[in-house]
Amino acid sequence: MFARPNAQHCQVAYVTNDIAAAAAAFQKEYDAPGFYQFTNVGTGVDEGGPQLKIGLVRVGGIEIELIEPIGDTAPLFKDVLPDGPGLAIRFHHVAIRIDGPLANWDAHVASIDFDRHPIAFEGALGDQLRFFYTDESATLGHYVEHVWLAPELYANMLAATPTFPPVAVT
Repeated sequence: MFARPNAQHCQVAYVTNDIAAAAAAFQKEYDAPGFYQFTNVGTGVDEGGPQLKIGLVRVGGIEIELIEPIGDTAPLFKDVLPDGPGLAIRFHHVAIRIDGPLANWDAHVASIDFDRHPIAFEGALGDQLRFFYTDESATLGHYVEHVWLAPELYANMLAATPTFPPVAVT
C-alpha cells in the first residue's frame, strides 16, 4: 500500500483540542516555523461532513498537520482525544499523497484491497481533492490517509504552508 507508483509519504498528523496552543507548542518545542491555519467544512461524503480547524507546516520535506475537531461533527478525529481540561495532542495518521493526474488516483484506489485495508472515512472537493482514511489500527495502530490534490491546488497549498528550511516553490 505504501510503495505504489506516484505515491509518497508526505505527512504526519496529530489531533488536538486547541489548535492555537498546539501550534505554539510545536513552534516552541520543535522549531516549527508557524502554521498555515484554516477551517475545513464539509468535505466528507455525508451531508455537511466534518468541521475541522487545520494547521499545516512543512519541516524537512514532511508536512505536519494539526487537526482540531469542531463540536461533535468529526468522531474519527475527536474520539482519540481525552476528556477534561488541558492541552491534548495525539498522533492520528500518516498520509500518502498521490501525484499527477486524477487517473493516478483512480489507479491507486484500484490497487488497494479494501477487505484488508477498510475505509474509515472518505471525501472529496469537486475535481480538486480526493481522500480516504484506511483503518490500519490492527496492524499499525493508526490510520493512513490517502490523498490526491489537483496539481494547481497542491501548488497553492505549498505556497501557503510555512516551510523550513525554506524552499522555492516551482
